[in-house]
Amino acid sequence: MVHDLSPFIFKFPETSLWGTEFGFRWYGFSYMLGFICAYYLICWLAERQRAGLTRAMVGDFITYAAIGTLVGGRLGYCLFYDPTLFISFRSAFPFWGVLAVNEGGMASHGGIIGIVIACFLYARKMGLNYVYLLDLAAITGPIGSFFGRLANFINGELVGRTAPADFPLAVKFPSDILNWPTYEFDRLSQLTPVVEKLGVQGSRWSEMLSTYRTSPTSRDGVYGVLYKVIHEIQNGNDAVKAAIAPILDPRHPSQLYAALSEGLITFCILFFLARKSRRPGFIAGSFIITYAIARIINEQFRMPDIQIGFQALGLTRGQWLSVAMLLVGIIAIFYWTRTQSQTVFGWKRGESVRVGRR
Repeated sequence: MVHDLSPFIFKFPETSLWGTEFGFRWYGFSYMLGFICAYYLICWLAERQRAGLTRAMVGDFITYAAIGTLVGGRLGYCLFYDPTLFISFRSAFPFWGVLAVNEGGMASHGGIIGIVIACFLYARKMGLNYVYLLDLAAITGPIGSFFGRLANFINGELVGRTAPADFPLAVKFPSDILNWPTYEFDRLSQLTPVVEKLGVQGSRWSEMLSTYRTSPTSRDGVYGVLYKVIHEIQNGNDAVKAAIAPILDPRHPSQLYAALSEGLITFCILFFLARKSRRPGFIAGSFIITYAIARIINEQFRMPDIQIGFQALGLTRGQWLSVAMLLVGIIAIFYWTRTQSQTVFGWKRGESVRVGRR
């Protein structure tokens, strides 16, 4: 199947903001939905565990966590995947590459670091058990990951590796063509029957390609046509969709694999573990380990960031970060479960203990 989903839930007609379409996107909605679910789940857990957290405190904690996720996620991407964004400045909005979230997006490992810092700051402000807050963030984090990966699929980003042509779940992503000018230039000529469906003459397309490297006008024209192709497919142009189908590579829907493994399965494991009494830090450490393993496995189906490619031992940057995360998780769960003197009673038993305050 050819991916034809629109990243917008709805768009404002005939409007643009700083040269881009303006509307309510699934990606932003996924973050909002994740934080809302986290709020209600933490309220439920805190009440069952008699942790001394009021609903107002939970709301403030979610605010800290949201800021930590967004700031950490963006800075993490810039640091781990594209450091040049730190020194990229431009005259148009958003002026600084770090703020141009459409260039690369977010990094989940950075988001996790941001949440850790947010938990520390909120615990220090309110006199709460820092490690217990980490447990609460850990058990709700996979919910946000689930919605976020679904949004990645809708956006057609973080695509999977090439799949066999007869693989029943294979998806062809039109967004692939945006990488062709830089990494697979020769493939652009194959798009002639596609661009002709848009009213662009084949001779004109060939001319733009022949002068692409020497003419800024041709470069802008090529990218304009490529974005138009994607836009038309997302808006139901079946002729363009049919024309491009034989040209695109079939890929694993790795975003959906990640939603299942990093999101739903990880949440179910942590929620199951939390049913019994544990020391603070056990759930947080279990999350780090479980998420790292899920990410290492899922990266086997996901294309590495194209500007980085594969690294040592044929692993991706995400896999190496997850290996480091796995080691941190093993050390953390060993340390926390031996240094924390309190007990967090499981939600299943409904036992009560005050673990929130120091």
